[in-house]
Amino acid sequence: MNEILVRPLGADEAAAQVAQLADVLLDCVEGGASVSFMLPLAREEALAFWRGVADSVARGERTLIVAEDAHGIAGTVQLITDMPDNQPHRADVAKLLVRRRARGSGIGRRLMEAVEQSAHDQGRHLLVLDTASATAARLYERLGWQRVGVVPDYALLPAGGLCATTFYYKQLA
Repeated sequence: MNEILVRPLGADEAAAQVAQLADVLLDCVEGGASVSFMLPLAREEALAFWRGVADSVARGERTLIVAEDAHGIAGTVQLITDMPDNQPHRADVAKLLVRRRARGSGIGRRLMEAVEQSAHDQGRHLLVLDTASATAARLYERLGWQRVGVVPDYALLPAGGLCATTFYYKQLA
């Protein structure tokens, strides 16, 4: 069995890993994941996105967590903590991405457990996320996330065509 290491990346390491992070994003979008990007997704656009994430990590606005296997970064998730003044107790979970080659190995679950622990450690006790993926929805529900509702025609799939998005929340102990 391949060993998986799940850990947060600091700002310098996030900046140094933008190429691998871009590879994960490109793989997911090419596989049909509705994660804000359309096909064809240019590598430079993916790199620019991850540079922005690394800058946000450096400003203390988010936590970036990765899962690494023998081939490098296999998955990632973000905890966005840059909230309005009246919401210091909550955070958004964003961009749970797992490379197609690594799906079904428990990486998504481990990333979600790590992001929840990071939120708890940062004093955040209400988390919110959304997904267009039925597979991710099943994972979230197994992990105790509460479905708020579904908004039809919320976003476009990478190749075009509207898709619904399901919103979730979780209160941490």
